[in-house]
Amino acid sequence: MAFQIPFKFSGSSSDALTSARSRPSKMMDYDQPLVWVVVLLMMFGLVMVYSASIALPDSPKFAYLANKNEYFLLRQIAYIAVSMAAAAVVFQIPVAVWQKWAPMMFIGTLVLLMIVLIPGIGHSVNGARRWIPLKVMLLQPSEIMKIAAVLYAADFTVRKQEYMHKLTKGFLPMMVAIGMVGGLLLMEPDLGAFGVIVCISMGILFLGGINIVWFGGIGALLVVIFSAIIALSPFRRARMFAYLDPWADGHALDKAYQLTHSLIAFGRGEFFGVGLGGSVEKLFYLPEAHTDFIMAVIGEELGLAGVLVVIAMFYWLVKRAFDIGRQAIALDQTFAGLVAKGIGIWIGTQVFINMGVNLGLLPTKGLTLPLMSFGGSGVMFNCIGLAILLRIDYENRVRMRGGRS
Repeated sequence: MAFQIPFKFSGSSSDALTSARSRPSKMMDYDQPLVWVVVLLMMFGLVMVYSASIALPDSPKFAYLANKNEYFLLRQIAYIAVSMAAAAVVFQIPVAVWQKWAPMMFIGTLVLLMIVLIPGIGHSVNGARRWIPLKVMLLQPSEIMKIAAVLYAADFTVRKQEYMHKLTKGFLPMMVAIGMVGGLLLMEPDLGAFGVIVCISMGILFLGGINIVWFGGIGALLVVIFSAIIALSPFRRARMFAYLDPWADGHALDKAYQLTHSLIAFGRGEFFGVGLGGSVEKLFYLPEAHTDFIMAVIGEELGLAGVLVVIAMFYWLVKRAFDIGRQAIALDQTFAGLVAKGIGIWIGTQVFINMGVNLGLLPTKGLTLPLMSFGGSGVMFNCIGLAILLRIDYENRVRMRGGRS
């Protein structure tokens, strides 16, 4: 008895392969989960900025905002709208253009850091001169420098790849450039931004293959430099002593005032918080609750659960940046890969410092929580940096399909 095959092959295997190739790829044109995480962080931040700032118009410091409880909320909505529009424009710019103009952007931002120090031009807040007043917002050049440092360090590493194991040609020029940035930032003063930029530059140079001996030596030297900056500055030295013993007499109501009230906020929040809007510390006890210490308000109102959600979203964001960078390098796009990882280092470092300060793990430093704290320049340049990251991912996807970006 003969068996018959109930189906038959038609055509050759090459026809089947051609048919498979002709079917549209299910790969999306952009990283939708990344976009959603960024939007969720900004929306979450918007809610917490409103909660943390709603009582500020009742303070004598903000008397000019009497009966304008939604002032900071409306400003933050405007900042987010402008930032997303700017990000949409930046996304259209090819990565090759950023590589071409990276040195000029770095020099241009250096000029802005000089301009902000000119009396009559730079805007001063709480003794720090960090902003250039525009009609619609205060421009903070140090935020632009974070992006410029990422692009310049990545471009420098690619151009000097054959010299990365040499001190004079591979590392010294970059050290001089970052030293100039540091000198200008310390004149503002803005030690926090300088720390972030140093981490960005060192991280990209390390990923680019710098000699590990030089890297370790320079790392040790930087520790000495930062220690000297703190030791030689009475204000910073007092902050350091207050950080080491915040509850001591003379510290809790002075240099450690913000830290102690931040810790009280986290303590009140316990596991699930006192409820959205129920924070007591934001009622004029915790200074800058809507900017540098917004994480403390989250800890008080939403508890450990809310804090862990924020940490998880930022962890995913940083991990995704490194994944995109790894994919770009696998596609022989070294500059793009280093930029993606540099953006991950930038966001990760700033989040770590901000949360560390809020939790008392690091000395008090004025540094905002990316995407969430109140502020125009911070949110805008965070969005621009992430738009560049999305563009790198987009070009990766185009190349993986066999196209050209």
